[in-house]
Amino acid sequence: MTNPLFYAKIILFGEYGMIEDSQGLVVPYSFYKGTLKFSETGSEFEKKSNIHLQKYAEYLENLVLMNDFILDIERFKADILNGLFFDSNIPQGYGVGSSGALVAAIFEKYSIKKHNPENISKDNLKNLKNVFGEMESYFHGKSSGMDPLICYMNLPILIENKENMDKVAIPKGEEGKGAIFLIDSGITGETGPMIQIFFEKMKTEGFRKTLKEEFIRYNNACIDTFLKKDMNPFFRNLKKLSHWAYEHFRPMIPESIFNIWKKGLDSNAYYLKLCGSGGGGYILGFTKDYEKAEKMLDGFHKEVIYRF
Repeated sequence: MTNPLFYAKIILFGEYGMIEDSQGLVVPYSFYKGTLKFSETGSEFEKKSNIHLQKYAEYLENLVLMNDFILDIERFKADILNGLFFDSNIPQGYGVGSSGALVAAIFEKYSIKKHNPENISKDNLKNLKNVFGEMESYFHGKSSGMDPLICYMNLPILIENKENMDKVAIPKGEEGKGAIFLIDSGITGETGPMIQIFFEKMKTEGFRKTLKEEFIRYNNACIDTFLKKDMNPFFRNLKKLSHWAYEHFRPMIPESIFNIWKKGLDSNAYYLKLCGSGGGGYILGFTKDYEKAEKMLDGFHKEVIYRF
């Protein structure tokens, strides 16, 4: 039997805000994917991945997980000795869940009790997210568990707050003029340092206040209007959200993106926001007229992920 594929994920809304109890909307992205395989060629990539898995197995061995979510580490270690590696085209440091897909793949293959993503209850979803958070903390220092959860479920998830989340239906995409797209900043980002910057900012009362009173309000309004496909108020709130990030998330915006971020706000042709923690990797773009935005963003590599 071939191993299942685990897709990348994109946080459409809620980056950083979810740490402070904002809503979040996270969707799978099937352009990038990964799967566990046994090495046949012994290539450099396969060897490197295998060594990473060895180190990760040592970490997992010392992890105490809830009863329903215990992993068969001995089988995992035996497979690693037989050349197991993670065959993935998900770019690392791009905010699309490279470690999340790996965690989901390992959990699916080695959890002693099998879980069917389609039948997971709301309560178990929360438990699973917590387990994934512990498993993924190896890669980022601290993880919410959201990335692996999305990769594992392969369904859009609406995070209502820290305690509540549920599967959600995204409005069906159609071939309209509008689009949500990714822009490649040309550099990789590291999640850990960006999160450190955020927590430093959170120490100042002014930042905490504007995050709670403005960012979270615009973010939640974007999710609400997007899910209702109410595009005019959606873009109104999106502009406020993009402008807020330009003012307050400056260290997280890659230098190569500064000017085009401002250009979008000034022209109203498109609006940009962080995709994940920022610092590099992908930036998310939203536009009512992709053809126009594409011309204005000439020279940047772009990928359309949703049409409307």
